Amino acid sequence: MSSHITARARGPLFGLALAALVLASFASLDLQWAQFLSADALRSMGRFLAEFFPPDLSRPFLVKVGVAAGETLAMSLLGTLLAAAGGLALAVPARHAPVKLLLNALRSVPELAWAALLLVMAGLGPFAGTLALALHTTGVLGRLFGEALANAPPGPAQALRAQGVGGLRVLLYATLPQVLPQLLSYMLYRWENNIRAAAVLGVVGAGGLGQLLAFHMGLFHMGKTATIVGAMLLLVALVDGLSYAARRALMR
Repeated sequence: MSSHITARARGPLFGLALAALVLASFASLDLQWAQFLSADALRSMGRFLAEFFPPDLSRPFLVKVGVAAGETLAMSLLGTLLAAAGGLALAVPARHAPVKLLLNALRSVPELAWAALLLVMAGLGPFAGTLALALHTTGVLGRLFGEALANAPPGPAQALRAQGVGGLRVLLYATLPQVLPQLLSYMLYRWENNIRAAAVLGVVGAGGLGQLLAFHMGLFHMGKTATIVGAMLLLVALVDGLSYAARRALMR
C-alpha cells in the first residue's frame, strides 16, 4: 500500500520540482520585459522589418538563391544518409561502453560547432557542412537505432538462433525487418531537423542558403536577405511536408 502511495506521489513531486526549476530560471536571468515591450523597442523593430520590403525578386538573384537552396537540400539529404549508415553500424554494438561514449560525444557537439571545426580541414563550402550534419546525426540516430533494435520482439530472432543461424543473419532476417519502419521514421524526422540546420550552417562558411544569408546580411542588403529567408521557409516547409507524408505512408 505504501509503495502504491509513493508511486502516486512521484508525479506531483516531479511537477513541483520542475515548477521550482522554472521559477529559479526566471529569477536567475535578467529578463528585461519592460524594455523589450517598450514603445521605442517596438518602433525600432517595425522600422527594421520595413527594410526587408520589397524583397529582391530579380531573375539573376532568384537563380542564385535557387542554386543555394539546392545545395542546402543536398547537404541535408546526404548528411542524413551518411548518418543513417553510420548510426546503423554503431547501433548493434551500442550497448558497449566505448561505442556508447562515442555516440554521446558525436551528438553532444552541435552541428554549428562541428562545421566550425571541419572548416579547418575541409575548407569553405558544403563539404564541411555535410560532414558536420553527418557526425552529429550519427550520434543521434545511433542511439535511437540501438534502442529500437534492443526493444524488438525477440521471438523471430530466438527461432532462427535455435536453427543454428548466425548473429548477422539473425539481425538481417529477423530483427531488422521488424524495426525497419521505425528506423526509417527516425531517419526522416532527423532529415527534417537537418534541413533547418543546413540552412544556417552557411553562417560559418559551410555553403548553401546560410552562407548567402550571412553575406548579404553583412552588407545590409535587406531586400536580398528577405528573399533568402523566404527561400529558407519554403525549403523547410517542403521537406517537412515530404517527410510527414513519407512517415504517414510507413505507418500504414
